[in-house]
Order: sequence, then structure tokens, then C-alpha cells
Amino acid sequence: MGRDKAFVEIDGVPLWQRQLRLLEQLAPAEIYLAGPPREEWNDAACTVIPDAQEDSGPLAGIVSALRRLRTPLLIALAVDLPNITSDYLERLLDLCTNDRGVVPRTDRFEPLVAIYPARALSTAEQLLSARSYSLQAFALRCVAEHFVVEHQVAPADTALFLNMNTPAALDLIRDVGPVSRPGEPTTGQTPSPLNTTPAASGDAAYNISDDRVTDRR
Repeated sequence: MGRDKAFVEIDGVPLWQRQLRLLEQLAPAEIYLAGPPREEWNDAACTVIPDAQEDSGPLAGIVSALRRLRTPLLIALAVDLPNITSDYLERLLDLCTNDRGVVPRTDRFEPLVAIYPARALSTAEQLLSARSYSLQAFALRCVAEHFVVEHQVAPADTALFLNMNTPAALDLIRDVGPVSRPGEPTTGQTPSPLNTTPAASGDAAYNISDDRVTDRR
């Protein structure tokens, strides 16, 4: 991409603010922003947390968030996926229990639009310690260890997973428009607070990652 994707604007709103507003619709117990400190989010309605280990990709952000988790579940959301909607995240939550999350799958796992239980921390820490930073490997381990269920993404939902790794992808989203604007629920859907049911109680986190680590998804 050649620049910090967190500050790329769509409809005049930086990506990091779009994702923050999206997660706020779910009324989580707490929102974490995993990444280096920046002046721009000093006053943001979230807790900025450093990666558990430098230069280790998004896995280090997930570890950092899981270590701080005060609820059974953690929603992980990448900053560069502007098409994800609150409705889709709610549908993922409906597939969870207090000790089991969910990871969507297209032609591969989508580990940064996923929900992880607190007990996934030990596996995440083991991989981080072993310098195995691939989130595909992490998702596979979580499925094998029954921490999450695998959810096949329906063809109608694949556009939600368009990420902003290239200028061409940015141009496409700007030309066609995002699936929904930040702060707007999908038509006909009213997001419910995360703490309304035991199976849908959790914290939310999203990762600020640069292009050097996108291949680790």
C-alpha cells in the first residue's frame, strides 16, 4: 500500500475510526486498539495496547488483547477491512458459546474477522514464542483444539472480506462504495449489546498492522 492504512480515508473517515465506530455498535465491555501509540487516537474511545512482541505481525496484537481480556470472548477485527458490517459480526456471535469462538473461511481462514475465547491465549503465546507468526497457523490450531468452529463464508458475503492491501483495492471500494457506512447498522438489523446473553459477552479488539505483516494472515 505504501502508507499507513489506518489513516486512509473512505467517505472522509479514516479506516481506524470506521472500525472503532463499527465495534461500538456491538456495545462490547471494552475496545482495544492493538498497535504503536499515535497522537491521533489519544482521545479515542478505546484502550490502546502495545503488541505483545515487536515486529511480530497481528498475532502479537491478539496475544496482547487476550492477556487483557475480562470477558469470555474476544472479537478480532483488522483495520483494513472496511466492508465488514455489524450485522455480520452479530451473526458470528450467534455461532459462539462462552468457551468457543468462530473463524470464517473463504478460500482461507479469515483470522482477523474472528472471535476467540479466552482459552486460546496459551496457543497464541506458544506460537508467538516459537516465532510462528502466521495467523493461518493460529486459526488452524484453534480449530484443531476446538477453541473455535470454522464457518464457511457464503458467496453473498465474500465482498465483506475485501481488504485494502493495494491501491487498486482502495480505488475499487471508493468507486463502488463500502457495504455500509460507519455507525449505520445493516438495513433491518438492530445490533444487540454484547452483554445481553452469556454466549455473546466479550471485548473487541482491532489490529493496526502495516504492509510488512499482511502475509502473516
